[in-house]
Amino acid sequence: MSENTSNELAVTASEDFSEMKGKYLTFWTDGQLFAIPISDVVQIVQIQSITLVPEFPPYAKGIINLRGSVIPIIDVRLRFGKAEIPYNDHNCIIITSIYNRLVGFVVEKIEEVTPIPNEEISPPPQMSHDFTTTFLTGIGKHDKKVILLLDTQKILSLEQMNMLGGSF
Repeated sequence: MSENTSNELAVTASEDFSEMKGKYLTFWTDGQLFAIPISDVVQIVQIQSITLVPEFPPYAKGIINLRGSVIPIIDVRLRFGKAEIPYNDHNCIIITSIYNRLVGFVVEKIEEVTPIPNEEISPPPQMSHDFTTTFLTGIGKHDKKVILLLDTQKILSLEQMNMLGGSF
């Protein structure tokens, strides 16, 4: 899939939900491989011009207009407390739905859609008030790779989503 970043990928409602179960979209951010359930992905678009919005938190880069929908854009690196880096042609925006609103996540590079069986998923280590308890649902193993499984509903709280607005 990383070869097709110039094309948009849409996960259509006609896809059988059972076929998506256990499949994850993997992507790179800050040298680590992350994944979200493919069922959380609305579509993937190339990085594009982002309109800055005053008073947005630092991790919220602004908004885009995608076919008439105004979508807030979150830089995953910044949301995870990492340093900002310039965008390039490998960056993509993963459009997801959180609290029934569209939101886009800028990631450094899309890897692939991959199945991760439940038996290959371990719970995240339990540490108090850190990244693992805040954002992760588990640690996956696939093809000798360790993949950090994210919960898109935890990346932004309902209060944060309300502050950002976004499409319904």
